[in-house]
Amino acid sequence: MMKIGIFDSGMGGTTIMNTIKTLLKEAEYFYLADSKNCPYGEKTNEELYKIVRKNVETLKNWGAKIIVIACNTATVKCISTLRQNYPEIEFVGTEPAIKLATETKAKNILVLATPGTVKSERTHQLLTENQKKDQNITLLPCPGLADTIENNIQLAPDHQPLPLTKAAKDVINNKLRTLFQDVETTPDIIVLGCTHYSLIKPEIQSFFKTSQIIDGNSGVARRTAAITNQLS
Repeated sequence: MMKIGIFDSGMGGTTIMNTIKTLLKEAEYFYLADSKNCPYGEKTNEELYKIVRKNVETLKNWGAKIIVIACNTATVKCISTLRQNYPEIEFVGTEPAIKLATETKAKNILVLATPGTVKSERTHQLLTENQKKDQNITLLPCPGLADTIENNIQLAPDHQPLPLTKAAKDVINNKLRTLFQDVETTPDIIVLGCTHYSLIKPEIQSFFKTSQIIDGNSGVARRTAAITNQLS
């Protein structure tokens, strides 16, 4: 049975794990919720790599042959170096689904991400490689949003989010209201560039009722399944 390790700065990566499980029901999963270092998106490159390397060592010691980096920031900043330093491990990264958004007819695309992901060279490379001439793509850094989600959402034993309490919903909506106050044009597509954000899709949708919301979870799951099949 394939042993798959998954880590994130808390509960956000459970959204990816749940998607992977729909394709790979027989695998053995290890989930590392690194809540004490949340958020990753506001760490320096050096701080983040030290944290991520420790997580990889833990999952490797648990027997993981495939490690899914269920964090956009950790992926865009660390995956290349990890692949060099751990050639025996198959790494699957998570990137903002910018390519997927640009393949549609959308004219206005809003990318929500941590400050670290927004600033990263890889994110801007994705824009350069995929943005069409008639498309407007806005990168919106969301400092503190991952923290807010981590501190106000609870998961059921099956890792599905429990219904928000009124207090939690108020905190999250107030945070979103502050972040979205300068968004002047309703986007055709909103890209969730942080796995934590997938836990509050309904709350984000309430601010942009006509926008399509996408994340990269399905692509990560398909890639993980493909590697598992290759190694089996």
